[in-house]
Amino acid sequence: MRVRLPLTAVTTAALLLVTVTGATPAAAERNPDGTPLVKVSHGDPYANCTIGARSPDSVAYPATEVEPYLSVDPRDPKRVVTVFQQDRWNDGGARGLAASWTTDGRTFHRSTLPFSLCAPGGADFERATDPWVSTGPDGTVYASGEGVDFVKSTRTGLLAATSRDGGRTWHNVTTTHVDEQPFFNDKPSLTADPIRRGTAYQVWDRLDNDPPGPGSLDGPGYISVTRDGGRTWSGARPFVDTSTVPNTQTIGHLIVVDRHTGTLYDFFDRITLSEDLSTVVDAHYAMVTSTDAGETWSAPVTVAKDTAVPEVHPNDPAKPLRAASTLPSPAVDPKTGMLYMAYEGADFSGGRFNSVQLVRSTDGGRTWGAPELISPEGVPAFSPSVAVDERGTLALMYYDLRFLKPGDTTTLPTAYQLATLPHGDPKRRTERRISRIFDWLQAPFAGGYFLGDYQGLVADGKGVRAVLTETNSGAPQNRTDVYTGTLSTR
Repeated sequence: MRVRLPLTAVTTAALLLVTVTGATPAAAERNPDGTPLVKVSHGDPYANCTIGARSPDSVAYPATEVEPYLSVDPRDPKRVVTVFQQDRWNDGGARGLAASWTTDGRTFHRSTLPFSLCAPGGADFERATDPWVSTGPDGTVYASGEGVDFVKSTRTGLLAATSRDGGRTWHNVTTTHVDEQPFFNDKPSLTADPIRRGTAYQVWDRLDNDPPGPGSLDGPGYISVTRDGGRTWSGARPFVDTSTVPNTQTIGHLIVVDRHTGTLYDFFDRITLSEDLSTVVDAHYAMVTSTDAGETWSAPVTVAKDTAVPEVHPNDPAKPLRAASTLPSPAVDPKTGMLYMAYEGADFSGGRFNSVQLVRSTDGGRTWGAPELISPEGVPAFSPSVAVDERGTLALMYYDLRFLKPGDTTTLPTAYQLATLPHGDPKRRTERRISRIFDWLQAPFAGGYFLGDYQGLVADGKGVRAVLTETNSGAPQNRTDVYTGTLSTR
C-alpha cells in the first residue's frame, strides 16, 4: 500500500500473501538478452475466496499477480523465494499474498503466505498487501506483509512469518503491530541482517491523523526487530521522528546493511503537507544510520530532493499510472561500502515526467553527490530497482516507454531495461532490454494502471536476479504474471 495523504483521502495500494499450497513447475520464456525468464505465477490459490469486498464497486482482478519481490539464499544462489500480491483489488490490497520457491533456480513451486483470511490458516485480515522477503546468513527466510480490513473496520497490521525449508512452509506467523483508524500503517519492508544470525528488521511508516482532519497529520518511521530467527519480534517503536514539523510523514522505509562494518542504513521519503493537507510543501529522501544493530539511530541526513511528478500516460494525461514514485531503492557495495540510491525524479525533464535517477555516497552517507540520469533522456521511466554484485558492478532495473508512438492513446508499450555500471562508473554504463514489450494498460487499475509499487532486483553471486511483472493482452481473467531470471552484469 502507499499513502501520501491523510487517512480521510487514503487510496489503498498493493497487497500480497503466501502460505503453502500445491507445487507448480514453471515454464521458461526467452527475453531479448537470451537469458531464460521463468514464469513463477501459475494458477490462482484464492480464486474461490469471497472475503474482502469493500463496497459494490470493489473489483478483485482474478489471477493477477503484481508487486513482486525476491530473495536469494546467500549460501546457494539457486535457492530463491519470490513473493507477490495475488488477486489485486481496485480499491486497495489483494485477496492475499503468494510465494514461489525453487531449489534449482528454474523450477518454481507455489506456496501461500498466511497473511489474510483467503489463505489457508491465514491471519484475521480481509486483505493483504506490501509483500517482502529476505533470507538470513543461515538460510532462514523471513517474509512480511500488511493485513488490511475495510469492511468490518479500518484496521491495519504488520505481519511476519519465517520459513526454514526455503519457502515451502511458513511458521511463526506474528502480528508485530496493529492499529485501527485514525492510525494507518503503510509500506513495510523487511531486511535479514547478513552478518547477525537470526536477526531481521521490519520497518514502516505509521500515520497518525488523530484527531481526524486538516493540520494534525504525523507519520514517523517505526521498527520491530527479531533476534531469535523470527520466533518473537520486539514491540514496535518509532525510530524516525516527524513530530517537530507539522503535517509531516515518512514513507518507503528500507534498510540495507554494510557486511564489513555491520552498519544499518534506513532510507525513506520525508513529505511535508500544507495546513489543509492538500499540497506538498517539501519532499526529500533521507537516511538514518545505526551502528548497534538497530538499538539507536542517527539524526536524518538528506539524500536527494524528491522531484517526482504524477505518473500518467504521456499521450493521455487523463490515464493515471501507478509505479514507484516516492519510494527509494538503495544498495551498498559489498566491497567498498559505497552507498547508492535510485529513485524516480523529474530533474532531467524540466519537471515534465519522471526518469530514473541515481545518487551516491562515498563517505558512509554523510554527504551525497548530485543526481545522475540513468534512463534515456526524453523517455519517461519508472520503478528503479538497484543492486551491486560481488565485483562491485552496479545494476539498475526499470521499465520505460521508449516504444510508445506519438499520438497513441489506446496502448502503452512498456519494457524492462537493465543498466550496468562497473564500479558505479557512468562512463562505462551499458544497457539492454530484459523483457518482452507489453501493454501497461492491460494491468489492473488501482489508483492508476498498476504493476506494483515496486519490482525486485538482488545480487546472486554471479550477477543479479530480477523479478518483474508483465501484462497479458486479451486476457481479462489473467491480466498479469510474474517472471524471474538471473542476469549477467558483465
